[in-house]
Amino acid sequence: MRKLSYVVILLGIVILLTPKIIEWRADMEQDELLKQAESQEYNKEHRPAVLKTSKASSLEKVSRLLNEGENGQGSDPSAGQADDSSYSEDEHLIGTITIDSIDVKLPILEGATKENMSHAAVHLPETSWFGEPGNAAIAAHRAHKAGRLFNRLNEVSKGDKVVIKSGGKVFTYTVYKKWIVLPTEVSVLDPVGQEKLLTLITCDPLINPTHRLIVQAKEDE
Repeated sequence: MRKLSYVVILLGIVILLTPKIIEWRADMEQDELLKQAESQEYNKEHRPAVLKTSKASSLEKVSRLLNEGENGQGSDPSAGQADDSSYSEDEHLIGTITIDSIDVKLPILEGATKENMSHAAVHLPETSWFGEPGNAAIAAHRAHKAGRLFNRLNEVSKGDKVVIKSGGKVFTYTVYKKWIVLPTEVSVLDPVGQEKLLTLITCDPLINPTHRLIVQAKEDE
């Protein structure tokens, strides 16, 4: 009976520690990607082709992954059905995103997959490329741990700078709008004339999210 009690206690400890272990592993992978992004190899052009799938299906996929949560355990019953088949299984590092006002620096991977979003921000390949007319979209989990991923994105204010480094180039954007939308609001990915837009997407509220927090910025002239 005593042995059974020890086993139950041990299992309880493992269950409690598992999310922390997953988070620790993801942070290690994130740090390694940031180191790679600073290396000479990733300072040359690594621009993937724009996918022809619709922006609506892209946003739907991102929404399922966001609902699933950073550890893959969300409240959305359809979350586990997200299909990663449209993207390569290999990580495709394309740059970094820095938001000094909220002390964020993250690697950017191409394509929204469960693995990619566990430790990085992701570029939606159905959207525009950085520094070009259109609307380039980046999504990341709003992690529960303070300061992790897009946890503090709600603190961004109008006038804050968002810096994208990719292919040896630096693209600086200024935040001009922040709002909350339903997960199905595809218009957040729409271009506006010849403006060079950057749209950041995460979930809202932090616990049991039902909506999406959108931050939009324009590239500086």
